Amino acid sequence: MRRIGERQGYFVVMSNLDFSLPLTDRASESLQVFLLGTVDFDSALRLQERFRDDVIQRRDRLGGLFICEHPPVVTIGREGSQSHLGRDVSEFNKLGIDVRWLNRGGGAWMQSPGQIAVYPIVPLQRLGFGLADYRQRLEQAVLDVCRELHVSAHRIDEEPGVFCSLGQLATIGVAVRSWVTTHGLTLNVSPDLSLLRTTRSNSRGLRPTSLQAVRQRLTAIPKVRESLIRNLTERLGYEHSHLFTGIPGLKRTKRRVFAGELEELRPLE
Repeated sequence: MRRIGERQGYFVVMSNLDFSLPLTDRASESLQVFLLGTVDFDSALRLQERFRDDVIQRRDRLGGLFICEHPPVVTIGREGSQSHLGRDVSEFNKLGIDVRWLNRGGGAWMQSPGQIAVYPIVPLQRLGFGLADYRQRLEQAVLDVCRELHVSAHRIDEEPGVFCSLGQLATIGVAVRSWVTTHGLTLNVSPDLSLLRTTRSNSRGLRPTSLQAVRQRLTAIPKVRESLIRNLTERLGYEHSHLFTGIPGLKRTKRRVFAGELEELRPLE
């Protein structure tokens, strides 16, 4: 039986406390896009917080997108609870899967390779958005991607995320400080669905699914990522974006992730 991560190493970005982000000192109306590859969750969170703190001090509309994949990790937002996991946190930890409790909206979900994590850091007031409008713009950008891939999908007013006939394609969970956002969305492209289904990611009991499962054909991460960047840039009201494929001061290391037998993490009923 295949073990999660047993035969593959994940490249993990480990952050250095002394690093600096490539922010311009001049007033900017652009969106800076950072492609991080596969990065451990804690480092991605530190990058978001560092960028957010810089944006809070500015007076222009400059924003950022951090785009990555994560080794298997469970994140639990303000609407999540232990009951959404279906098993004790210690069981996940024994299998090499970290569990993080976060001050973001949304419930509990598994994040893993094959799933694109997108973290927009944008100044809502300077963009003229309220929280409800911002959530809809994130969801609409995902719907734009689905339409380009000929996938029929929809949003639900009372349930953050994007859904289709087979279940949930994307999750939405946002945090805001001084009207600058962190966290954001995940879009399932080609993850191991049996792994994702070990958590309950919405209140309606709809199971996670993926673009690849719906399309019944191989779906490439780079193609979906390009579409997400383009549609998020437009939906968030930016005319220009600048792409960065690395961040100075970060050390990239290789770490092997072991998460045990899949049978030990049976999908929730």
